[in-house]
Amino acid sequence: MCLETGKQPFINKKEMMHDITRRKVLKGLLISLLPIDLAMASVNQGMIEIWKSPSCGCCHDWIKHMTNNGFVITKVHDDGNDLARKRLGIDIQYGSCHTALINGYTFEGHVPARDIVRVLKERPHIAGLAVPGMPIGSPGMDGPEYKGKKDVYDVLAIGKNGQAKVYHHYS
Repeated sequence: MCLETGKQPFINKKEMMHDITRRKVLKGLLISLLPIDLAMASVNQGMIEIWKSPSCGCCHDWIKHMTNNGFVITKVHDDGNDLARKRLGIDIQYGSCHTALINGYTFEGHVPARDIVRVLKERPHIAGLAVPGMPIGSPGMDGPEYKGKKDVYDVLAIGKNGQAKVYHHYS
């Protein structure tokens, strides 16, 4: 209501809807200009539950790698990962210092975020991915104390039957 005249102002609903539509289009265009990594972060990443040793520093560094890549950590269990690894279907031969569960997939060890994003996007029929051991140069094992050294390592796809095959080779 107009304070001066006491009458209801005329609102052209057609113009108002056109303005709203224009704002939606402009917003969509602006979002499309974001760097692809930022745009993908909200689409591909999931919530992570992690089991690790309470004294492991490289686990903390891997968690930082994951959060830097848009993942959200929902829970961290600091009582070790042996039971979780077994319960989630990853054999000890593929073991490492931490185990993560993301959107129904298990990720064992220092698996790079880019491989996790690929699994979450493609949804293969596997139990998860594993990087056995603690290869230097993998995420979480790439700090300044390693002076740029990088081991050759494989990210393994672990089938629901326990069989493994190379998913991604890093050299």
